[in-house]
Amino acid sequence: MGISDAGPRRGPGSAAGQAPGAGLEALLGGVARGDQAAFEAVCACAAATVFGVVRSVVRDPFQAQEVAQEVLLEVWRCASRFQPGRGSAMAWVTTIAHRRAIDRVRAEQRSAGRQLRAFSHQVAYDEVAEAVEARLDRDRVRRCLGSLTELQRESVTLAYYGGYTFREVAGLLGVPEGTVKTRMRDGLIRLRDCLGAE
Repeated sequence: MGISDAGPRRGPGSAAGQAPGAGLEALLGGVARGDQAAFEAVCACAAATVFGVVRSVVRDPFQAQEVAQEVLLEVWRCASRFQPGRGSAMAWVTTIAHRRAIDRVRAEQRSAGRQLRAFSHQVAYDEVAEAVEARLDRDRVRRCLGSLTELQRESVTLAYYGGYTFREVAGLLGVPEGTVKTRMRDGLIRLRDCLGAE
């Protein structure tokens, strides 16, 4: 289950012309049933992508490594929650990775803030209110993503959370690159309108 920041982002699924992440949905089904071999295959397929997503948010490589390991453990524990009808397996995994990475950065920021306040004897901010606000922001984004079509949601998730190019997203989803660009543009407009309205 080791993860390295060296090497390509794609797992074994990219070999022989196969799209990265192909078969990941079936593997997650095995993981949900407690299949250790399926989990190892998921790690081999998704580890590099998970690390890439985390590393784009968590700048410290050692912390990024830790978070990536946590993501894979969460995949092991929560594989039964994956719902194929709501998006691709890789989009589900990269969403977990992005959420975990954001949580780690926020935790580090809160920790640094607490240390600074303790050092300067300042009154601490209301951390409960901060946590509630962060949760509300996540819920708003999740709600607005849910208003998109499946193709729009997957395209936006893979491009912005997974760091894939239009061409790579098109390959992952098996649709023309022009379609991905159009759906992503429309999806971003809908997201902007939804978040602005709320």
